[in-house]
Amino acid sequence: MRPTDLDGLSAAILADDWGDRRSWLEFVTGHPACRAMVAVDGDDRAFATAVVTLNGPVGWIGTVWVAPAGRRSGVGRALTAAVIAEADAAGCRTLVLVATDAGRPLYEGLGFAVQTWYVTLEAEGLPPGRGDPRVRSFQPSDLPAMAALDAAATGEDRRHLLSAFASPASSRVLEDQDGGVTGFVVRAPWGGGATIAPSVPDARAILAARRRVAGPGRRVRAGVLLDNEAGLARLHDDGWHEAWRAPRLARGADLAWQPDAIWGQFNHALG
Repeated sequence: MRPTDLDGLSAAILADDWGDRRSWLEFVTGHPACRAMVAVDGDDRAFATAVVTLNGPVGWIGTVWVAPAGRRSGVGRALTAAVIAEADAAGCRTLVLVATDAGRPLYEGLGFAVQTWYVTLEAEGLPPGRGDPRVRSFQPSDLPAMAALDAAATGEDRRHLLSAFASPASSRVLEDQDGGVTGFVVRAPWGGGATIAPSVPDARAILAARRRVAGPGRRVRAGVLLDNEAGLARLHDDGWHEAWRAPRLARGADLAWQPDAIWGQFNHALG
């Protein structure tokens, strides 16, 4: 994918009811850990996409999209195979993706299997007020602790993403009485928010802070894995409701990770 592809692709994806992906496509064409591939027609116009993000030993595959006129031609499979090859060449031992109903048979045919499910929850924003005093704005000195928490939770090396997105305006951390970081949320430019907290009470405090920032009349989303039964139950008690769910598929080596420490994603092509 080249910068010159972005205008046409953004318009075509928006017209196909996939939402405004412009800022996401701009990011993947310029970020060194992302490999963004396209298929082009005879006039060199891109009409299909696929992206893989290299998070150390784990590659995240996403944005596998084909314009309606090009579907059922094998292009989606070819692009998926191309980004898998990029991940293999980079040394990724595990590949992960979140599948739509339409895409799932393609991925299962390439050796992926359902690992678990993401449950996307929504809640109304809260009135401004005094929140948990342990939640504060991000400081650059927090990055090492955040990266360690993130690696333990995801089994991935996402320091490159935390460094790219974390700022005092976009991120909050939760600290313990000794000043150590025990959880965080980092927002991406397109709105997703990676949220990590091994403790259910810490996660609830971070998500409540997000709701206060949003304010009444706006909705906030969180992405919790189905494995996290205790967390899902407590969020339902806090007024969160399920909006939708989708399967997380994996291929390759098993991950050493903590799915119950994950409460939100940058998006489903980054984790």
